[in-house]
Amino acid sequence: MDNKVKNILQSLFWTAVAAVLVWFCVKAIDWKEFLAALRTCKWIYVALSFVVGCIFIAVRGLRWHMLIKPLDPTITKTDVVNAYGIGFIANLVLPKLGEAIKIGYIVKDSGKGADGKRHLTVDAAIGTYLAEKAVDAIVLVICAVIFLAGSWGIMKDNLQIGGGVMTWTLVAGIALSAAFILLCRKMQDRGGIWEKAWIFICGIGRGLTTIGKLERPWLFILYTVSIWGSFWLTSALIVWALNDIEPFTALTSADAFGLMVTGSITTIIPVPGGFGAYHGAVATVMQALYDIPIGSGMIYATLNHEAQLLAQAVTGLWCYIHQTFFRK
Repeated sequence: MDNKVKNILQSLFWTAVAAVLVWFCVKAIDWKEFLAALRTCKWIYVALSFVVGCIFIAVRGLRWHMLIKPLDPTITKTDVVNAYGIGFIANLVLPKLGEAIKIGYIVKDSGKGADGKRHLTVDAAIGTYLAEKAVDAIVLVICAVIFLAGSWGIMKDNLQIGGGVMTWTLVAGIALSAAFILLCRKMQDRGGIWEKAWIFICGIGRGLTTIGKLERPWLFILYTVSIWGSFWLTSALIVWALNDIEPFTALTSADAFGLMVTGSITTIIPVPGGFGAYHGAVATVMQALYDIPIGSGMIYATLNHEAQLLAQAVTGLWCYIHQTFFRK
């Protein structure tokens, strides 16, 4: 099947999934309660959540630049931040398209050596991006363990079956990936697709190893802590915005941590903009842990999701304009 047709079909499929998820979520909303909450919530906190979201898109770009710099010192922080922001806009159109867009912008802006080749290749750029995502995955696992430890008494019955399936799926994925890498290494001397695959794998490995070549690892750690702190803060700000409204009065900053973990996990589901997947998961967790009806939970989920979606859209649009017209 032609790649273009495949991408279109994939886009249509996940858009349809998002539409179904949104429909199920919307069904549960009590619109009278929803509109009343919007009128009485503290919008200053919602606005601050938007501002925090905008700022830390830039911080994420600065952290990625630290991994790229050892491979190509000619790429500027501005170019990387702009690429990161532009990627968010692309993800609103087609899930995971933003990752390809980010890599494309970074490689295009890479400097050239005396041989005319760019310092940063596509595979190496992918490696740096994977290194960054690996760090975030580790932090997410740590946060999830803390969250589950605090909520295990309520959630254990719901997680036993799903946890087993996820564990075996992860083990199988790791085993198959390792087998493929070993096969490519063994078959590389035959040339053709095997050699190209091995070269590509080595390029990714080169990008991944940049995490061990950082000039200031403490700054990378500080960026990471700040990024995840911002994820919690955006959730907490929405909790504070709703604290005077029933049934949200009992929610605390600690509860915002659990909601942040839940929302972060939903990014695995490749629906455009996270629509439906985020709302449904967060509202369900709020009902299970805090006895907040799903319809009411949708108020929190909508405010948080749309504030961050707007932050991504505004920041991404500015990054695109800046990169296109001011960084030629």
